[in-house]
Amino acid sequence: MKQRPFTQVDVFTDHPYLGNPVAVVLDGADLDADAMQQFARWTQLSETTFVLPPTEAAQAQGADYLVRIFTPGGELPFAGHPTLGTAHAWREAGGKAQHPDRVVQECGVGLVHIQQASPLGAWAFAAPALQRHDVEADELRAVCEALGLDSALVLRAQHLNNGPQWLGLLLDKTATVLCMSPDHAALKKTGFKVGVAALYEAQAMPALIGRANHEALAFMKTSHHTLPEEIALEVRGFAAAIGIPEDPVTGSLNASLAQWLIAEGLLPTRYVASQGTVLGREGRIYIEQDVTGQVWVGGQSVTCVRGQVHL
Repeated sequence: MKQRPFTQVDVFTDHPYLGNPVAVVLDGADLDADAMQQFARWTQLSETTFVLPPTEAAQAQGADYLVRIFTPGGELPFAGHPTLGTAHAWREAGGKAQHPDRVVQECGVGLVHIQQASPLGAWAFAAPALQRHDVEADELRAVCEALGLDSALVLRAQHLNNGPQWLGLLLDKTATVLCMSPDHAALKKTGFKVGVAALYEAQAMPALIGRANHEALAFMKTSHHTLPEEIALEVRGFAAAIGIPEDPVTGSLNASLAQWLIAEGLLPTRYVASQGTVLGREGRIYIEQDVTGQVWVGGQSVTCVRGQVHL
């Protein structure tokens, strides 16, 4: 073991402790997968990343570093908030990109480009290509039972895969999303990570919640902020299948939801999503599809812990 530089970054927020934290070990050299997995289980964060030099082939294509991403339950080929958090920590630690206007990350899905984008100078990653297909009736039935959700409230459902795989559900209204209390053990048995979302209505959020659930209304009274009018989508991500009952803010899920719902004409090519509300977080995810059709997923990042880890 040796002392290695370590940073814990809160992602999709500019206020510490209101986003989704990622643990970043900035020197993963000579650590094997078992050591990485053991440390990821110890942090008990949704993701822990390890920064390594890029492979020779990837470096020749512009890669600045290689990252390995672990949940408490296993390694991921790609994940959104660890991508932004790792890039933030790497730049802050003095990392110099090959290109001045972007950072290129090598990971399990290949090369991921990260660049500064609006609004507020947030950085954004290029969402990997999405594969999607329909959900079978028996799959939907099992997932709805585990969520405690009436299947009649599901407007659309798709399997979504951009590296991580999600079963995505578009629900009837935001109150349905915010007030559900899943059976996480039952969700784990389905084997699916499940992302639920709903479009925001024109009415104020506290009124929507208050009509559906008094407990949720009480939560809103203690929340730091109410949602501004520009929020278009409310999202929750349940990942008991990989050891995370509910992820506070999920980049890969928001990327795949954006690719799906923009393609279906249900969302504009630029919008802001909210996630983490029920957990007391205020995640804000900035989505933009450029003229080439590439979806960019951005958010603010803020360092909360910086030091050394014995690993």
